[in-house]
Amino acid sequence: MAVKRIGGGGFTTTCCKCSVERRRKRRTTTTTAGFFHRHSFFKNRNDSMLSHSLLFTNQWGKFSPRNFCIFSMNHEEKSGSMILETFKQRRVPIFVMMPIDALGIDTSGVPKIRKVKALTMSLKALKLAGVHGITVEVWWGIVERSSPFDYNWSVYEQLFTLISGSGLKLHVALSFHSNVESFKEKGGVSLPLWILEIGRLNRNIYYKDQNGFSSSDYLTLGVDQIPLFHGRTALQCYEDFMYSFIQKFETLMGSVIEEVSIGLGPSGELRYPAHPSKDGRWEFPGIGEFQCYDKYMMEDLQKAACQEGQPKWGNKGPQNAGCYNSLPSGVPFFENGGESFLSDYGQFFLEWYSGKLIHHADAILAKAANMFKKYQINGPDTVLLVAKIGGIYWWYQTESHPAELTAGYYNTALRDGYEPLASVLSRHGVALHVSCLEMIDSETPSNYGCSPEGLLEQV
Repeated sequence: MAVKRIGGGGFTTTCCKCSVERRRKRRTTTTTAGFFHRHSFFKNRNDSMLSHSLLFTNQWGKFSPRNFCIFSMNHEEKSGSMILETFKQRRVPIFVMMPIDALGIDTSGVPKIRKVKALTMSLKALKLAGVHGITVEVWWGIVERSSPFDYNWSVYEQLFTLISGSGLKLHVALSFHSNVESFKEKGGVSLPLWILEIGRLNRNIYYKDQNGFSSSDYLTLGVDQIPLFHGRTALQCYEDFMYSFIQKFETLMGSVIEEVSIGLGPSGELRYPAHPSKDGRWEFPGIGEFQCYDKYMMEDLQKAACQEGQPKWGNKGPQNAGCYNSLPSGVPFFENGGESFLSDYGQFFLEWYSGKLIHHADAILAKAANMFKKYQINGPDTVLLVAKIGGIYWWYQTESHPAELTAGYYNTALRDGYEPLASVLSRHGVALHVSCLEMIDSETPSNYGCSPEGLLEQV
């Protein structure tokens, strides 16, 4: 499915591997080259095709039927590219995700491309198939691996040369998280080693749940403004990394690198790690847990509670919100009652919890937009900035939307939690990457309040 503004605007479709925690009914297919994997396209009730995700640019203005049209794509289209039925001179650019294990660290600690020959052949095959470009995750844990400010871009210089040499464009995802837990055996990319060393001495630089469990997947947003990283705050680390990236690949901006996604949390998504399936703490369709129990988040909560004139509210998060695998029924915080999400305390906590996430996005995207400003002017060197949110679609049809609340989206039957996020992105000229677009309600369990279609309609 493609969305396009009448009279102008752009659109992009990305095919990629998705998180297991949001994809219970996932179907994959392999390209003819056999090296890349992507999501297949799914038939909806009218036999039109739904792609995995879309990027909506703020340049399109306010969404309304007058400004937008939705065009279906015939799955039997013989052309390598999918062409809009009523606007055939415009093509939907397809980006294929680089495999998660395409890059690795050898025994000497040097980053390398695995299976270079196979990759080269696959790139050529994808180009012949009509693919527009490749989505590449650029890992903080590879580039600034060993020590602060020691940026090693060599493996990405080699990779980008291979991709551009094949006539393909690039969507670069600047990744400030880890994917180690995605590998069953040893492998993956961790956070930088010097960050992990700090974390060994201070586990509070990571998100913590109510039982004190943490994961070194992403730094807690509680350290965004605290100089714990060799004199730098977390935000300064992200900013310096983005600046180094632009300096290194300035000649490719716009001509080869068309889109840059800014990582904002676990899996690159703007959310809390409330549903950690990879370490076994959470299973679908659990409501998840609030992730605010590191030292720095708790200090901020206490400060906010004092400012509210309710210092007791800052002692801890909700104590009646169940656990990772609870269902909403029987969990007081997510039901109607005096101590629920509708109470004065509940509203205070959720405003603070979601507000911290929005402020985190605002701070990082402001820095990104400023650095990429000269590439935001419409022209041959334009680069589209992108931010990604999670598709938390289970329990969407309940009043409290508990799985969304624990993830940081203050979205309920009575409150729109996505408008504030969209406003932040729009203010900085950033496109929205929406996940779970291929899912339809009839393919999800009916007894878990699932509605991916309802969620996407709201977004």
